[in-house]
Amino acid sequence: MSAHCQLTGRRPGFGNTISHSHRRTSRRFDPNIQRKRYWLPSEGRYVRLTLSVKGIKTVDTIGIEAAVTRIRARGEKV
Repeated sequence: MSAHCQLTGRRPGFGNTISHSHRRTSRRFDPNIQRKRYWLPSEGRYVRLTLSVKGIKTVDTIGIEAAVTRIRARGEKV
């Protein structure tokens, strides 16, 4: 599963792990991605979305219909 949110577009950030001796190695900061199933009343079916926790809170605020509209506006398939 790719680590990006369908609604907010959050993707992994990259940086360095710095050891006690101050050696640097590459690392990746993944967003908190969850797969969640929502009932979409306009289409009479469930949709499974890959969302960050911030995206889940956004869906709770604006509603699933508006969220699916935003996702489709970004060009992603739902």
